[in-house]
Amino acid sequence: MSTPYPFTAVVGQTDLRLALLLNAVSPAVGGVLVRGEKGTAKSTAVRALSALLPQVDVVPGCRFSCAPAAPDPACPDGPHEPGEGTARPARMVELPVGASEDRLVGALDIERALAEGVKAFEPGLLADAHRGILYVDEVNLLHDHLIDLLLDAAAMGASYVEREGVSVRHAARFLLVGTMNPEEGELRPQLLDRFGLTVEVAASREPAQRVEVVRRRLAYEDDPAGFATRWAGDEADVRARVVAARALLPEVRLGDASLLQIAATCAGFEVDGMRADIVMARTATALAAWAGRIDVRKEDVRQAALLALPHRRRRNPFDAPGLDEDKLDEILDRFPDEEPDTEPEPEPEPDPDPEPGGPDDDGGPDGGGGGPVPPQGGGPEAPETPEAPEAPDAPDAPDAPQSPEPQPASREGAAPEQAAVRAAEPFRTRMLSVPGLGEGASGRRSRARTAHGRTTGAQRPRGQLTKLHLAATVQAAAPHQKARGRSGRGLVVRKDDLRQATREGREGNLVLFVVDASGSMAARQRMSAVKGAVLSLLLDAYQRRDKVGLITFRGAAAELALPPTSSVDAAASRLEQLPTGGRTPLAAGLLKAHEVLRIERLRDPSRRPLLVVVTDGRATSAGSVGGRADGSPRELAGRSARLLQAEGVASVVVDCESGPVRLGLAGVLAADLGGPAVTLDGLRADSLAGLVKDVRTAVTSPSHHTTRRAA
Repeated sequence: MSTPYPFTAVVGQTDLRLALLLNAVSPAVGGVLVRGEKGTAKSTAVRALSALLPQVDVVPGCRFSCAPAAPDPACPDGPHEPGEGTARPARMVELPVGASEDRLVGALDIERALAEGVKAFEPGLLADAHRGILYVDEVNLLHDHLIDLLLDAAAMGASYVEREGVSVRHAARFLLVGTMNPEEGELRPQLLDRFGLTVEVAASREPAQRVEVVRRRLAYEDDPAGFATRWAGDEADVRARVVAARALLPEVRLGDASLLQIAATCAGFEVDGMRADIVMARTATALAAWAGRIDVRKEDVRQAALLALPHRRRRNPFDAPGLDEDKLDEILDRFPDEEPDTEPEPEPEPDPDPEPGGPDDDGGPDGGGGGPVPPQGGGPEAPETPEAPEAPDAPDAPDAPQSPEPQPASREGAAPEQAAVRAAEPFRTRMLSVPGLGEGASGRRSRARTAHGRTTGAQRPRGQLTKLHLAATVQAAAPHQKARGRSGRGLVVRKDDLRQATREGREGNLVLFVVDASGSMAARQRMSAVKGAVLSLLLDAYQRRDKVGLITFRGAAAELALPPTSSVDAAASRLEQLPTGGRTPLAAGLLKAHEVLRIERLRDPSRRPLLVVVTDGRATSAGSVGGRADGSPRELAGRSARLLQAEGVASVVVDCESGPVRLGLAGVLAADLGGPAVTLDGLRADSLAGLVKDVRTAVTSPSHHTTRRAA
């Protein structure tokens, strides 16, 4: 077994270490979500935490880690009589992103259950994590059905395995720790709220601290055991402090003044529900115990708010997590602490954090650590705002008048550029779906064959049986009972009789936006409405678990502003900074979409695309395709659109043309693409009658499209 990196050797990352240690002191806090860029010691710190947890007493031979003093009466390995147990280290169980449902909750032997009536159950990761840590790296990439199972287990403290009338239940109380890179997509709000605390981490910009990170990491890789020995004393000190804080926790007093501060803070930041109040109360209590005090103070409430509220005050996925600390201080100043009845106990001096045999500890592996963490710490840092994509050159003149304040060209020959405008308020859109039946990743948009959903039929299992179709299995076994010598009530079932249920649910798609940013879209009010519409569609894509991509075209070329990603908020950021100006190379935009979809088809052939073209339909420039094809810009755009239609790409054109006189060019483009056209006003959910039907019926040869995708 490899030697883990010591927790106390992680450089910096004060908030991360504090949040993890508070959960070690009080598991009731509810876990930690660690958000941040790659290479910032997220996984290193989490994996090192298990070494600081006290040992747990378990019933000998119990696969579900029952406590000897109070064993679970419903334990599948029970019943257990209360008595002496054996001590073992607390487990840190890691859930892989690609794990199956049976690996998470456990597996039942259906064949033995039907033939012998025996509940042959193999425990899963939830059983292994009971009374320990369940760690999910890249939790935002976890499949939806696994997230649902985690939500159920976290809410009920138990895991239920149901297989066609055969049921097994076992206790599953664990500390849930997840790490994620926000650039790869956000979490569903339901799971986000289940994490008690959240921490934003980023690599230090201080050269000295970065040097210490590298120095320690290289020292660890050269001699893991020797490096761990150097930090053994600091590890033992923190472990002892965790044990002492756990013992002190029941004595900590949470007074009415502190409760009022907590309630006022949650109300002031308009946090939904009451879970935030409860988590803040538990966190403030744990902070007091960690500091060696039996009374909760205002600084404990403040730190608890900085850890427990940022991820709960978001109203939509495009809101950056964070907390206004000035507002927080203003709220807390209105509610002073109670005067203690007796002289408060003195706080212990903060433990020094030296490197053994060296100077002060500033550094760690991919960015974290040093000895015991004082309870006071800075609030989570706000994520960095992605830089705006550099606008492509556009030497041609705009095809429509600019608004009164055009920006000067940045280079000689560049097209006049209109400064970016803010998007209008987003609204709820009707669902757009891809025709046919897919087999893509689980989601909420288009019909697909999935592991979860309504049962539509049965088939022989391909590999391991996961979803038994009971009626079909009995029907297959019934004709052979006499030949198999059946005597008695039991049904004689062979492996060849088992039938797998086929199910239909919903899949997530690749929604590729192609946005016209030319001069004809430059009117500020008009572009604001366009951005608001695209933002609304992005919000819909987030809720339906899609991947998204963004292509813009203006001037002489099309640009892939955002490659296909699960990070919908990154697409929203690129959209917000989008400038306009120049001629309209519509064909270049469509051909860029064709290229992106071709590459994505190779990377993920099961994920079907939905192309959303946002334009007024004008084409005034051949753009980058001018040297490769003959014809006017309008003819080139038509040919490019028909190329996409021939490959079965489902498309929707959002018509941005406004004014009393309309040319109807967007409708012509929609006909070439084989999809519907809808106006900006018609995109709203309350006025988008029949669009879903149009999308499903307008694409030519849907059966060919589905067959090609499945192949």
